[in-house]
Amino acid sequence: MYLTPQHILLAGATGLTGEHLLDRLLSEPTISRVLAPSRRPLAEHAHLDNPIGELATLLPTLQGSFETAFCCLGTTIKQAGSQEAFRAIDHDLVLAFAQRARELGARHLLVISAMGASADSGVFYNRVKGETEQALIAQNWPQLTLARPSLLLGPRREFRLGERLAAPLMRWLPGKYRGIHAAVLARALWRLALEDGNGVRVVESDELRRLGR
Repeated sequence: MYLTPQHILLAGATGLTGEHLLDRLLSEPTISRVLAPSRRPLAEHAHLDNPIGELATLLPTLQGSFETAFCCLGTTIKQAGSQEAFRAIDHDLVLAFAQRARELGARHLLVISAMGASADSGVFYNRVKGETEQALIAQNWPQLTLARPSLLLGPRREFRLGERLAAPLMRWLPGKYRGIHAAVLARALWRLALEDGNGVRVVESDELRRLGR
């Protein structure tokens, strides 16, 4: 069974995947409202509500009723400036957004995590992602979708040397290790949002590519 949500809450709309997802949502004729708080203004649209400011500050002020919430938040340790600052965004802010989305009625949360996410990982990045997944599961969502993409491909505003160097190789790796374009991931997230289900679903990168074709 497929459901078509009409009211969407979106965090991370100015990011690489978030931009593609927002375009997708606003092009859907069934969607009447997208609430997308952001630090910089988004292009105006009749169905877009775009509060401007820091997300942590805006969360208590968000109002409305939503069926579905997307979390496209994410940074890097280099971009954040420290491991503590990275964790504050990719763990603490993600959980705060999820909690607020639940308070506003959302029953389905879709979150961009990362390939290799594990609370037991010896890699700090993957460990934080895994701990975030565990904490989201503990929130007892009626429906929780955890997307684990490989390296995201596509033009970014900020320069990331490691990703720039790795991208050519990641296009040719097999299975879930192959890089995935942000537009493909956005299409997959929307398709997953239409699925009626219960409980937790973890979607690896190879399945995300298939869903986003």
